[in-house]
Amino acid sequence: MWDRRYDTARYVYGKEPNQFLVEHLGSLRKGKALCVAEGEGRNAVFLARNGFTVTAVDSSTVGLQKAQRLAEENGVQIATVVSDLAHYEILPDSWDSVISVYAHVPKEVRLTLHARIVSGLKKNGIFLLEAYTPEQLKYGTGGPPDVTKLMGLDDLRRELDGLDILLGREILREVVEGHLHTGMGAVVQFIGRKP
Repeated sequence: MWDRRYDTARYVYGKEPNQFLVEHLGSLRKGKALCVAEGEGRNAVFLARNGFTVTAVDSSTVGLQKAQRLAEENGVQIATVVSDLAHYEILPDSWDSVISVYAHVPKEVRLTLHARIVSGLKKNGIFLLEAYTPEQLKYGTGGPPDVTKLMGLDDLRRELDGLDILLGREILREVVEGHLHTGMGAVVQFIGRKP
């Protein structure tokens, strides 16, 4: 599915980074950053341009090839790993920052992924997430039409137990990120730090 979606010259979610990530760049811990479900690389390239050593993980070979092209256009390097997030190994205490932007996977995958992310963060490491909430189904401006792949703040509080919450909110915001994420969106935004 994702290879087909990304198989176009156009960057379907745009080349600019996620707005929430841009606004909270200063909250991240500099060093090694992991971007999950990174697709065409817009967030990974943004982090690399800002001095992070970035690994982008996605199940789409086509998406990550475009990510490498975007990195070259911007004069930076990123590492890419083609992997289903259900099977991607995150070693304990290995990441300074982890970024999850619209990583809508089945709930059972998300539960184990979030547990691995908490374990994988170094002490004082930061996890930044933006995703659509179930409320998004009313808007139809992006995200999967499957409520089990959406998440709210209460879900994240449970799933990310072990992180100190620096920011956690559900809001409506105008999302303009490529032609597939455009319009009013119901999102959850989360920043947590590993003590």
